[in-house]
Amino acid sequence: MPSSPPINADIFKAYDVRGIYPGEVDEEAARSIGRAFVSYLKANRIAVGRDMRLSSPSLAAAFIAGALEQGADVVDIGLAATDMLYFAVASGGFDGGAEVTASHNPKQYNGLKMVAAQALPLSGDQGIGALYELIAGNRIPPLAGRPGTRSEAAVLDAYVEHVLGFIDPTIVQPFKVVLDAGCGMGGMVAPRLFARLPCRTTELCFTVDGRFPTHEANPLIEANRRDIVERVVAEKADIGIAWDGDADRCFFIDGQGGFVPGDFVTALLAEAFLLKHPGETVIYDLRASYAVKETVARYGGRALMNRVGHAFIKRRMRDENAIFGGEVTGHYYFRDNFYADNGFIPALLMLELMSKKKMSLEQLLEPLRARYFISGEINTKVASMDVVGGRLEALASRYADGRVYRMDGVSVEYPDWHFNVRPSNTEPLLRLNLEAITEELMVMKRDEVLQMIRA
Repeated sequence: MPSSPPINADIFKAYDVRGIYPGEVDEEAARSIGRAFVSYLKANRIAVGRDMRLSSPSLAAAFIAGALEQGADVVDIGLAATDMLYFAVASGGFDGGAEVTASHNPKQYNGLKMVAAQALPLSGDQGIGALYELIAGNRIPPLAGRPGTRSEAAVLDAYVEHVLGFIDPTIVQPFKVVLDAGCGMGGMVAPRLFARLPCRTTELCFTVDGRFPTHEANPLIEANRRDIVERVVAEKADIGIAWDGDADRCFFIDGQGGFVPGDFVTALLAEAFLLKHPGETVIYDLRASYAVKETVARYGGRALMNRVGHAFIKRRMRDENAIFGGEVTGHYYFRDNFYADNGFIPALLMLELMSKKKMSLEQLLEPLRARYFISGEINTKVASMDVVGGRLEALASRYADGRVYRMDGVSVEYPDWHFNVRPSNTEPLLRLNLEAITEELMVMKRDEVLQMIRA
């Protein structure tokens, strides 16, 4: 049995494999992970895609080589957004698939997002840790007597048709839209979608370029939104839409240049679904504004709160047959998209909702912004993860007169405000999300809870 080269345990994260190339993630690691992936899934046939990073072609080739060595047939779908890989796996009946990507991370990073059949995600709890153990323990089975075969397939056309199937394109109005792909995979997909809509578009950073010459493809960072915000305001656009590097998340800018929190996007997308499908179930993460559950109730749906993380959201959606799920970080999940997240369906649904209600995005948001005052996610570095338990217990004790629950970290509810504090899965951080019925109360309680976290 060939021995596996040493591999860095730190690159095996909660939701993916990720690290700096080539110091932490290199071709030898990718090849070993390809072998372990096929062995873990007992896969006969997998799909592999890659993003635009400069190291992605060689990492994809190495992963594919490892998979072939273990006897799996590999269909290489080439350059693809991550949600295109999910679509390819689920619609094509594959045993699993992998996307070579580091998502929104800076250009020096790369890694892998991996799924089993039906695009079920591998996570730290289920799959990713097992891959590390197979490699580090030199327990990958011997090479197959006969290697697998490699072929290529194009999925973009079928993917575009699938995504467009979530809306009625004929009712979309000719909105003025500014789009920022951040030189990521959105620059490959968005032109094909918007060519089918009457919107008047301005395209920013649509050249797919893993050097990210303009700004990093992470719209959650304010500096990376500067270009789209300025252009939306200058052109008096109805909406701005930006994607992260692998384009499985999208973010919205209103006509005044305001960034739209993921809570409010989840609420509006829930409304979009419930207008078409009354009584359906929506899953939302426990950090979210009450805007989500109250919007779902107003439109006759059933809202269920869930712990953070795509593996947990997708599992709950399957269990509850939920039509839609949303996280405040910009991941949105769809039952008719194999319960997987997608970065383009939200953009289309938002344009359709604006068209139905004859409103700009800013007008759709007005009642939410007037009623819900949210802190956004505030991160606090801690000396080490060893102190996290004590901080959480101190919060639970201090606010014991509220409703305390521990689905993920510590959450506390009062009639006029609520918060969640949870540890990061990947860094020594505590994350606070807080909401109150007035801005003044939100600021006061935000600072009060932060003082305890940082004591």
